[in-house]
Amino acid sequence: MDRFSLLKPLPKEGSTTVLEASAGTGKTFALAGLLTRYLAETDMTLDEMLLITFNRAASRELRERVRDQISEAVSVLEGRAPAGCALSGLIEHLARGSDEERAIRRARLKDALANFDASTIATTHEFCGSVLKSLGVAGDTGAGVKLQESLDDLVTDCHNGLAVPDDDHGRAGAGPLDDGP
Repeated sequence: MDRFSLLKPLPKEGSTTVLEASAGTGKTFALAGLLTRYLAETDMTLDEMLLITFNRAASRELRERVRDQISEAVSVLEGRAPAGCALSGLIEHLARGSDEERAIRRARLKDALANFDASTIATTHEFCGSVLKSLGVAGDTGAGVKLQESLDDLVTDCHNGLAVPDDDHGRAGAGPLDDGP
């Protein structure tokens, strides 16, 4: 298995890249960087890309990191990098090349920022829900269906729904077949 690097050639179209790593090792940084490179160096646009993660907190973080990464690259390509700022290897990579290459990258990344709200950076459930909604009646789901993000809420609802009321004599759960204590 090849070691992943943001500075290696981009994966070929139609190929699959799997990033497997422990928590806190930089997967979110790598995804944001990879997306930034695709936007800057290819004709792909943000609305053609899909980034999916497992929960809303991770989705929000990924969205922020992608926007920050693109913004930083635009600033550097416009010559607005803060003095004394240590640039990441990715930003240095994007800043290389001819004036024309840098101008094209800058224009692509500025366009991505302008259309950032069109990006699909979502949880698995959010993405699947949007696909079902886009199908109209072909993807019809119950109108009252609600995604439970927290199992605690579901357990509480089930517990409350299963509570057996006392009978007329104050005995919990006493019924016609129950002779009592």
